[in-house]
Amino acid sequence: MTNPSLRLAGAPLPLVGRARAYVCGITPYDTTHLGHASTFVWADVASRVLRRLGIEVVSCRNVTDVDDVLDAAAERAGARFDSFAAVGQFRFDHDMAALGVRPPTHEPRAHNHVDGVVALAAALLERGAAYERGGAVLFRSSLLPSVADPVGDETSSEAPWPHAENPADALVWRPAQPGEAAWPSPWGDGRPGWHAECAAMALTVLGSSIDLHIGGADLRHPHHTTQAAMVEAVTGVAPFARARLHVGTVRVDGEKMAKSAGNLLLVGELLETHPAAAVRLLLLDRPWAQPWDVTTGALDAAAARLERLYAAAARHPGGDGPAAEAVLARLLDDLDVPGALDLAETEGGEAARTTLAVLGLA
Repeated sequence: MTNPSLRLAGAPLPLVGRARAYVCGITPYDTTHLGHASTFVWADVASRVLRRLGIEVVSCRNVTDVDDVLDAAAERAGARFDSFAAVGQFRFDHDMAALGVRPPTHEPRAHNHVDGVVALAAALLERGAAYERGGAVLFRSSLLPSVADPVGDETSSEAPWPHAENPADALVWRPAQPGEAAWPSPWGDGRPGWHAECAAMALTVLGSSIDLHIGGADLRHPHHTTQAAMVEAVTGVAPFARARLHVGTVRVDGEKMAKSAGNLLLVGELLETHPAAAVRLLLLDRPWAQPWDVTTGALDAAAARLERLYAAAARHPGGDGPAAEAVLARLLDDLDVPGALDLAETEGGEAARTTLAVLGLA
């Protein structure tokens, strides 16, 4: 294979030696469900494929431990927000390890980067990209790109700021409410906005631009668009992300999996009845951007396919370079996991062994 490179959504992503990936992580207030896991398993596969090419992947997966929803959950539990978040993070790490998701290179926590958000807010004000109102700093939504599919972000707890010039202007910094954790700033004691947290952490850890921006499809807008626009406004470097991997939503009976819908499929519970590799395969055996419905028997079908792949891998014990290259070619073409799996089952031997290894199923 000559000068192989990854293509995502039809566009090439040429890389030389190193790739910087920012993965939007969890708000650690609840147990990991299948929708969460889908994003992080796909992020892991993208990293594994790039490493197969000899690319060093520097990944950053944040922890949003300064968040109104987290605070509310901690208060209901009678715990401090930071200790409550630490317990949630421990459970998440356990589930990710079981699914074979490798730890990221960097895992910044929002509460350690509040000073970075203050610096970001000051820089945005200096650039004229933000303004101050009543102790809050707001990013001008006029600087956001046009969005063809402006899907609302249901995971955001931020309501429009009452003193904003435009209801769509995003909070970079806001005054803390009574009882909330607060930090000092030139505009008074307060706390960071959600989009600004990710912008500050990405800038601090990875610099002014990244190669791959990864998250669930529901984070596409306004979270990722606003995060990117804030970074670009400060640095003057565009685009912030050279490519994006927005993983399709996991649904149950046509409805997005969410705690509010009462339809969560928890990773820990699934792992009690099925092999971890089968759960991982269930998440991967489909186009990454496609929303999909979990169906009755889907895990059993994934477990059955996994057994066929193991049997195929036992065939032809000798090496078969062209078959392995054909599998890698499928994965480099928009992370075509279903195509690689079909090839692995048909060819067996080295094709199957390569597929299992690269996808983290072995």
